[in-house]
Amino acid sequence: MPLGTQPIARHFPRRNRIISGLAAGLLVVEATFKSGSLITARLALEQGREVFAIPGSPMDPRAKGPNDLIRQGAVLVENVGHILDVLQMMESRSISEPQYDLFDNAPAPAPSHDEKELGDIRNAIRDKLSPTPIPVDDLIRVMELRPAEVQTALLELELAGEISRYPGNRVAFC
Repeated sequence: MPLGTQPIARHFPRRNRIISGLAAGLLVVEATFKSGSLITARLALEQGREVFAIPGSPMDPRAKGPNDLIRQGAVLVENVGHILDVLQMMESRSISEPQYDLFDNAPAPAPSHDEKELGDIRNAIRDKLSPTPIPVDDLIRVMELRPAEVQTALLELELAGEISRYPGNRVAFC
């Protein structure tokens, strides 16, 4: 928001989306069921960030949010060591370079697909998708097709209203 803008509750989710995107993880200490902290936790999950939660008494309304996050798979945190363990595991993940040189050859000509071939690709994608969003990159790897082929078929399915796109370049059936 521009400088001088008065704090308004509806602005907080936009700010919190940026904050969760900058962080490796999000720790929720206290949150009621309609808390902005839970909105931020959802945004962090959509951005592929780790969500941590400190459990609390089931009788305390401020602990309902973190307890529910733990039930949904957030990392239960009792001390800082639990957070550091997860962050160290995240650091140790290796990201490998492709085994081929991306710039050796001139760009390949655009593939010419007939409608039957695209129909087969669309049907194969339908078989792989579910209501749970998956990354498009994973779909391309599983299908062992060129990204352009998969993206073309996904665009057609999206225009037909059969799939929805989600943050993080993920897709799912509507």
